[in-house]
Amino acid sequence: MEVKTRRGDRFGGPVGAVGWRKQRELTRSASIWMDRHGEPGQAYRFDVIGVIIRDDRVRLRHVEDAFSPHF
Repeated sequence: MEVKTRRGDRFGGPVGAVGWRKQRELTRSASIWMDRHGEPGQAYRFDVIGVIIRDDRVRLRHVEDAFSPHF
């Protein structure tokens, strides 16, 4: 899971900030974790949670299965 926070969406939303480079980094980290702690046959997914804080309001967006890893 990746959580991104922004103080507005003026420069793009937080979910959009999880581009291919960040996905590659998360996939590599997950691969190492799965090699050490994962169990054969287990299913894994990558979720992204975007948080926008504007004034005193918080808006959340949860994208389940946001991208597929390329193991």
